[in-house]
Amino acid sequence: MIIEILLALLLGVSAGTITGLSPGIHINLVAAILIGSLGFFSSLSIPLIALAVFITSMSITHTFMDFIPSIFLGAPEEDSFLSVLPGHQMLKEGRGQEALVLTIYGSLTALIIILIFTPLFIIFLPKIYTIVRTAIPFILILISLYIIFREENFLLSIVVFILAGFLGYLAFNLPVKEPLMPLLSGLFGFSGLIISLKQKTRLPKQEILPLRKIKLTKSEFLKSLGAILISSPFCSFLPGIGSGHAATIGSEIIPLNTKGFMFLVGATNTIIMGLSFIAIYSIGKARSGSAAAIEQILGEITRQNLTILIITMIAAGIIAAIIGIRLSNVCANYISKLNYQKITLFTLGIMLIFNIIFTNWLGLLVLATATSLGIFAILSESRRINLMACLIIPAIIYYLL
Repeated sequence: MIIEILLALLLGVSAGTITGLSPGIHINLVAAILIGSLGFFSSLSIPLIALAVFITSMSITHTFMDFIPSIFLGAPEEDSFLSVLPGHQMLKEGRGQEALVLTIYGSLTALIIILIFTPLFIIFLPKIYTIVRTAIPFILILISLYIIFREENFLLSIVVFILAGFLGYLAFNLPVKEPLMPLLSGLFGFSGLIISLKQKTRLPKQEILPLRKIKLTKSEFLKSLGAILISSPFCSFLPGIGSGHAATIGSEIIPLNTKGFMFLVGATNTIIMGLSFIAIYSIGKARSGSAAAIEQILGEITRQNLTILIITMIAAGIIAAIIGIRLSNVCANYISKLNYQKITLFTLGIMLIFNIIFTNWLGLLVLATATSLGIFAILSESRRINLMACLIIPAIIYYLL
């Protein structure tokens, strides 16, 4: 069985690399296909734990890789869309490689945090889950008000926040197939890419720094770590609260510079995914698509299964970091040599094709509306963090009802 588990680990890393590099192909889609093929895998006498290892390694690897298209192409996914603005800004300054490596550093740090919080989750989470779940909508309301009233033009931010929240609520409550794809593609992907086309962005030659020169100061690291520890574990076991919420909460409580923020979003992305697997064992709640797939495959998660999954997360994360750092150099070497206008058009085309394939006509309507709202937010100079309401308001309504 060890050979099957090792093979599943390597295949999962490969699959996670592909999904991370491909805007629009999410790990939940691969997990759903795997669940639909359980009968076939059973006929091959493949151990169920090997399938769980595949999903775990794919999911962790994906959290390392999905910043590559969001930084270098401006094409976000569910877990990386907050990095688009600061990451893309660093790219325009010739620092795309540095931006990506900082997210990888964050993800590596997340592996240590997951190990530290695993016993705490197992011991304390069942006792506090009900209490915290009751308080969540009110915490989100306070955070929303804080975000809105930090704006100079808070009336404009209220308008953007409400419109994004209303759009998100409709997307999740109408028969929209894969609602997150058109919603986030429009708000954070299409809108920024279209503006980039209008501005005829030209990328400077990207600076490739040795790893020893890509680092945070002690102050930046401690601030980022504080933001991570405040937000990520708290958000990792509640449905409807993802890495975007965690990064928002952390960066608003402890203001960070661009480098610290990139480290933060990398860490929260991996922590939320990793601790969601621990939450299955601790409280029996699957708060991510990958965790739900593992729960469906294994049924009851034993301590032995949990140990294997934790080892898988660490091993996959280390391998993914090595691959990600190498890819950061490749992307930085070639991105400035290519015609960025054509790359942008190609990216828009790929994203549109994926939306056409995986969503329905209502989803395309959401995509068009979200794109328009995203462009309005950019041109009106409203902070794009207000567009986070597309997830925050539906979460508030979910908990209140």
